[in-house]
Amino acid sequence: MNRKNLLQWLPFAILALVLLTDLRPMVLGSIQRGLLATGLWKPDLPTLAAGPSTANATAAGGAATYPHNLPLVTLGGKNINLSELKGKVVFVNLWASWCPPCVAEMPGIHALYEKVDKSKVAFVMISLDEKPAKARALLKRRDYTFPVYFPTGTLPAPFNSSAIPSTVILGPDGQVAARHDGMAEYDTPEFKAALENLFVPGS
Repeated sequence: MNRKNLLQWLPFAILALVLLTDLRPMVLGSIQRGLLATGLWKPDLPTLAAGPSTANATAAGGAATYPHNLPLVTLGGKNINLSELKGKVVFVNLWASWCPPCVAEMPGIHALYEKVDKSKVAFVMISLDEKPAKARALLKRRDYTFPVYFPTGTLPAPFNSSAIPSTVILGPDGQVAARHDGMAEYDTPEFKAALENLFVPGS
């Protein structure tokens, strides 16, 4: 095969390399991230309404029972339950390293994580990777520091989305304040303010 033929086949070889290897989510995610950054693609953000929910309050004293029993395990192997975050606004994101839209929205989520008041807002990034090593490799490669967890069983509602990425915002009482299926750019001043405004001191 001469040089001319090699050059003709080179684009197809590169395409095959991208589509048939672990590079696929990274390359496609970068393209989608570029579209988000340019503003050419602006997925709708979930609308957050400030104020506490009273749907789960009991009649006696107004105490509320956290509605979610979601066992998770940390990257380090520690078992926790989502209910331990009662009192904080919780940003829950379902993702996987093989999902290009998940990879594309992660820089914005990480930027938001670094800006929010951690005393008010907690992040729960739930990896759906069957092999945790793949999730760890992505996090290390991108220097992401937000908390990542793995589910220990079947995800209950409202986290059992049929598509990813999927984001669920919980108020301090655990009630669903918003849900968004699909990619979005969360790193905006408006969304940050709305997220922190959900926090109710002493809840």
